[in-house]
Amino acid sequence: MHEGDGTEGGAPIPPARSQARAAPAAGTRAPGLLRVWLTYLVVAALSTMAGVGATLAVQHVIAPGPGATAVPRAAAADRPTVMNDEAVVQAVEPGVVDVTASLRYLQETAKGTGFVIDAAAGLILTNNHVIDGAASVTVTPVTSGRSYPARILGYDRAGDVALLQVRGAPRLTAVTIGSSARAGVGTPVLAIGNEGGRGGSPAVAPGVISSLDRTIVASDQSSGLSETLHGMLQTSADIRPGDSGGPLADAGGRVIGIDTAAGGDTVYSGYAIPIDRAMPIARQIAAGREGARVQIGLPAFLGVLLPDSTSTSPQRQASQQLHQTGAVSGSGRGCTSGDTTAAPASIAPVETGALVDGVLCGTPADQAGLFAGDVITAVGGQAVTSPRSLTALLSRYRPGSGIALAWVAPGGSLHTAVVTLAAGPAG
Repeated sequence: MHEGDGTEGGAPIPPARSQARAAPAAGTRAPGLLRVWLTYLVVAALSTMAGVGATLAVQHVIAPGPGATAVPRAAAADRPTVMNDEAVVQAVEPGVVDVTASLRYLQETAKGTGFVIDAAAGLILTNNHVIDGAASVTVTPVTSGRSYPARILGYDRAGDVALLQVRGAPRLTAVTIGSSARAGVGTPVLAIGNEGGRGGSPAVAPGVISSLDRTIVASDQSSGLSETLHGMLQTSADIRPGDSGGPLADAGGRVIGIDTAAGGDTVYSGYAIPIDRAMPIARQIAAGREGARVQIGLPAFLGVLLPDSTSTSPQRQASQQLHQTGAVSGSGRGCTSGDTTAAPASIAPVETGALVDGVLCGTPADQAGLFAGDVITAVGGQAVTSPRSLTALLSRYRPGSGIALAWVAPGGSLHTAVVTLAAGPAG
């Protein structure tokens, strides 16, 4: 993991969905991209230069709250006729944007969806997992097709909500925010999103709310992200990879949720964060109020790769890393351009501290001369006892802060330096 990170069968192919503009008809859709299906998916479309798709898997779903009766997916075909899909698309689509996150240290790009909640301020709501690990983000309003750089105002990792801001984008249109509290089992909905990361006119998927107050546990094997999301809306709408961060709208064209997850073993289901849960987080971020769960802006970043361990012993940290990866690094000299780690071949002879698995090129740690096998023992005059304690200490600083750093090399020599922390990737 980065020093700023927390650690975190095949499903039946769901029925078809349609591409927006014309009235979406259940049972038809354009050919799709990234057709990678797990039991459940948290639906950000992650692609490398070769266009390979990846997803986050929801490992299991906890029973809904009292009185939340599930509705079979077949009920989607019997949605109330009061839902005019074309009218809903026309109302919501002007506020939808495609989100592209550059994951600098993974050398990959994540693509998802967002929607404008304040046109004057350029505020855009999306999922945190869409921008997790991002060093930069661009947004593309689907009605104009022109891309703009976006600033990450902040995010709530535990709530999987992020707020972006774009400046200089003309004629932004905000969606109408509804109330998820008014949604009940059987409420007709429409999920809208950037399916497959293809961009352009969004894909839409009709369905109904099939259950309330669901808790899902999701993980991403590629990034190590793991999250438990509570109070989710469950829907029969055919949410797909790339739809993450997109709006779930009701019959009145009001957004009542954020498309977040999908899948199933015997019954297909999609999951959305209730808008009543997401909007207070967005308002807190917009006001710049940091909290126990809310990060304002990008975190301070040192640039070291750390073992996923709570142990205070660097030797034990290396042993755990070896068990997890099965790989041992070479001499430890030099930096790495990717977020891949292995247990160092040589380790500094100290009893406590944070073992350095690797150093990312061009970061403050690289410039200070740290290498794999070093053990960081102090930050800002305070003792570092483990990788987790290093993460906690660094979280107190902002990008641009100068801190005193102390570490021991594998040969036993003590080193100190004052480093200026950079702005790290989100998440």
